[in-house]
Amino acid sequence: MAWFKKGKEPKADKKVKIPEGLWVKCDSCKEIIYRKEIDKNLKICPKCNYHFRISARERLGFIVDEGSFIEMHADLASDDPLNFRDKVPYKDKLQDNKKKTGLEDAALSGEAAVNGIPVIIVVMDFAFIGGSMGSVVGEKIVRAAEAAIETKRPLITFASSGGARMQEGIFSLMQMARVSAAVGRLRDSGNLYISILADPTFGGVTASFAMLGDLILAEPRSLIGFAGKNVIEQTIKQQLPEDFQRAEFLLEHGFIDKIVDRKDIKQTLARIIELLT
Repeated sequence: MAWFKKGKEPKADKKVKIPEGLWVKCDSCKEIIYRKEIDKNLKICPKCNYHFRISARERLGFIVDEGSFIEMHADLASDDPLNFRDKVPYKDKLQDNKKKTGLEDAALSGEAAVNGIPVIIVVMDFAFIGGSMGSVVGEKIVRAAEAAIETKRPLITFASSGGARMQEGIFSLMQMARVSAAVGRLRDSGNLYISILADPTFGGVTASFAMLGDLILAEPRSLIGFAGKNVIEQTIKQQLPEDFQRAEFLLEHGFIDKIVDRKDIKQTLARIIELLT
């Protein structure tokens, strides 16, 4: 009797476990892309050319010549002058961000070479408390400008920031005046200053050194401004264009000089320095 014979049970489908982090969703085109493909492409989406945010060390890796970067003022670290307490005390937030990024603060500065040309460079890291400019970031930019004057090297800065660091209050806000004055002294000395804006660049950083370059470049589709779009719309009671505060909008309206893909930025910088120094 076939009814009473035990048949073979169908084999259950084996679930294939895919390790986390292998795939990345593009914030622009929403495509799911293999992470290694993006990494090989300098963190640029191969589908739509969207430039992902990157760390300061990653940026240095493809901007300066290999082995040429010598960090300056690595021992500078933020204090807590206001004994600021939020949900997380400021001192704890600093420690958490140091562990997360491997940096002492939101900027790396140092001597380097770009295609063999000696430069002074400052690179901000948005991952460290939103790339906010506190006392340490301001001090590093001031000292970098002074080093550029002393060594007669061009100064290059890469901005990626949400603005001034509220946890340091007036100590943070006064950095806007300090870095602007330092850039002014650099200009008086006849040295070249190139500012590159990455996504995002806002607040006190935009209102100071980021927009004071002899030449101002930007990565494609970078958000650049002082206040956010929603805040401005609520203030002026008008709807702003969809691409408002994007690098392309700023280029069209004369706020920046050129939009440069991440792949081309090193060659572009070298060519500009050769022509202007």
